[in-house]
Amino acid sequence: MKTTINIYCDESCHLPNDGQKAMVLGTLWCFEAKAAEHNQAIAELKAKHHLSPFFEIKWTKVSPGKLDFYRELINYFFDSKTMGFRAWVIPDKSVLSHDRYDQTHDEWYYKMYFYLLRNLISTDRKYHIYLDIKDTRSRMKLRKLGEVLSNANYDFSRDIIERIQHVYSHDIGLMQLADVLIGAVSYHARDLSGSSAKNEIVQLIKARTGLSLTRNTLPTERKLNLCIWRPNSGGFENA
Repeated sequence: MKTTINIYCDESCHLPNDGQKAMVLGTLWCFEAKAAEHNQAIAELKAKHHLSPFFEIKWTKVSPGKLDFYRELINYFFDSKTMGFRAWVIPDKSVLSHDRYDQTHDEWYYKMYFYLLRNLISTDRKYHIYLDIKDTRSRMKLRKLGEVLSNANYDFSRDIIERIQHVYSHDIGLMQLADVLIGAVSYHARDLSGSSAKNEIVQLIKARTGLSLTRNTLPTERKLNLCIWRPNSGGFENA
């Protein structure tokens, strides 16, 4: 039987006119057989740090009072051998020219998701892909993304990409962990430094990876894989 991989997708500062310079799309993947174990471990970390079971883990909630919790959460991710993370970083959205390519920002957004996910998919495994739900209009585009990914892998019978669907992030600990990792990469990409707690989490990620978070990783990097868009390169390096 093929091993099934769960992929949890989210983004930061993806809207065209949100006043933010950089944008990040990211995915957290894990073995489906380990997903319940990871979600339970995240729930136990909440309990250990006296957080409500209904507390939604988010990058925006990183604060000095919750720093120990977020530090332990990040270390849990890096200590696990059955999880990995991949992100596209668009350092400057102002260079985007959708009119030139006859596309809307929304259409471009889903194209970027295709390129983000494409290299994570292997024909000898099965995949369940989850995206944080944004609005009801997303459903048709989600279906199209599934079709394009399947066709790109000659998966016409849908044996590889078995499931692609929207979920609510507040229901899934692993989706919330994805939000924290994406938020940290985005915070660094936007050159922010106003929060001592967030600065410490970014530095912890750098220490655990040995990465600057401003350069591409090797294409083969599995734990934390980064692709940085360079306007003069004609696209994404390490796509």
